[in-house]
Amino acid sequence: MSSHFFHSIFRSSARIRITLAIALIVPWALMAWSPGTCLAGEKEPLIHVSADGPTQKVPPNLVTAVEQVSKQTIPAVVHILVTERQEVRNPLYPFEENPLFRQFFGSRRMPKKFKRELKGLGTGMIMDSRGYILTNNHVAGGATKIEVTLANGERYPAQLVGADPKTDLAVIRIHAKDPLPHVVFGNSDQTKVGQWVVAIGHPRGLYQTVTQGIISAKHRAGIMDPSNYQDYLQTDAAINPGNSGGPLLTLRGEVIGVNSAIESTSGGFQGIGFAIPSKIAVHIAKQLIAHGKVERGWLGVTVQDLTPALAKTFGDENTQGALLSKVVKKSPAAEAGLKRGDIVIAYDGQKVPDASTLRNDVATTTIGHEAHLTLLRDGKEREVTVKIGNLADEIKFLTESVEKRLGAKFTDIPQKEAVNYGIESDQGVKITQVDSAGSLGQAGFEVGDLILEVNGHPVGGVESFDQIVSQLRPQQQVVLLALDHRTGQKGEVTIAVP
Repeated sequence: MSSHFFHSIFRSSARIRITLAIALIVPWALMAWSPGTCLAGEKEPLIHVSADGPTQKVPPNLVTAVEQVSKQTIPAVVHILVTERQEVRNPLYPFEENPLFRQFFGSRRMPKKFKRELKGLGTGMIMDSRGYILTNNHVAGGATKIEVTLANGERYPAQLVGADPKTDLAVIRIHAKDPLPHVVFGNSDQTKVGQWVVAIGHPRGLYQTVTQGIISAKHRAGIMDPSNYQDYLQTDAAINPGNSGGPLLTLRGEVIGVNSAIESTSGGFQGIGFAIPSKIAVHIAKQLIAHGKVERGWLGVTVQDLTPALAKTFGDENTQGALLSKVVKKSPAAEAGLKRGDIVIAYDGQKVPDASTLRNDVATTTIGHEAHLTLLRDGKEREVTVKIGNLADEIKFLTESVEKRLGAKFTDIPQKEAVNYGIESDQGVKITQVDSAGSLGQAGFEVGDLILEVNGHPVGGVESFDQIVSQLRPQQQVVLLALDHRTGQKGEVTIAVP
């Protein structure tokens, strides 16, 4: 054979060797520098957030993808045992002086209250090596004692850093001797319906349980309290009681949701679970860690989804966007020139598919930020800049409006009174002042009476009550579940709201 032939073979072999070397080195380098990894000498961030979204390619070997995610994440998932001590009203105490009662039970004095201890189970995820743990408010928010068990079996007492009932999120903290493993958060905005996900938690106390499924839907709202900030991811990954607070992960091992609720008639898994998106969870967690509370942005509008019928009335068949049904006077929206009937289709460059998305985007915006809105008015697009206000201002406006509308003033129910009446401490509002000429006064309400529900919706305090009442139409017939402060008896009262 000619020397030219061997030279060609040598050159081809050299190219093959170089190609193989690149093929081996590049993946190794990419694995060594992965999203959320700190460079040498850099300070570890408080909460790790992946730079890449979960729309990137998943591990090539799908056969072991769930196995790898589980191995990577389980050490950062904890079991939470909570204890809540309560005093409850003795339901038999009002009958103590009844002659028939005394005939059976004698003259023994009965206690007004009983003490009870409730225990609950949940899951949490370690956010950084210093021991901050993200979980649900309904897991840790009302606990008097919290104990955390790590994946390796170590147990630690935990303290509540802060809780946010509106998003059902809470942060607790443990103090361990050594740095702790932690999760990495992905971008929940980039999740897709049909995308594979993994859930990890401790359902019914069964430690380190891994389930898998897909994202069934996005932007689920109104699942729990309609006045809260909800934008759930829906999944068919098996979630059961005890999974609450655990991570919902992509096949890259990034947390895109906090498992929070299930839709079930039996109390167990039926293929419909809900997770709080990581975008909301990270924002809330940072505020709770920094301030112990959450400050929310305020636009000063009431919004609703666009139905096909509504869209046609505005000369458009597109149902994407949020319709402004009300603009509060002297609010940031009013000062920026927004009007009732405007349709917001983009917020800070991001499309607005529905009303709940706009509401949540505004709530997670920094107070004082100048937000850029794209809206439709009279069929034409307009660009408007609004300086985002503080939600506390909206609460003040709503409270004044509701008080004037109902002719009464309200306050949250004190803990001691809630115990005496046998209700939860965060349930209902108490009337502190009532105008006899107002709608409540004419219905017979008195100072000290409690309102527990409005049209079947539980009232979770003054803010919740204001939100519900503000959405009622003028002259709408409303059924109130009330509690008489004199007798402690509950009953329904119908009124017409002005």
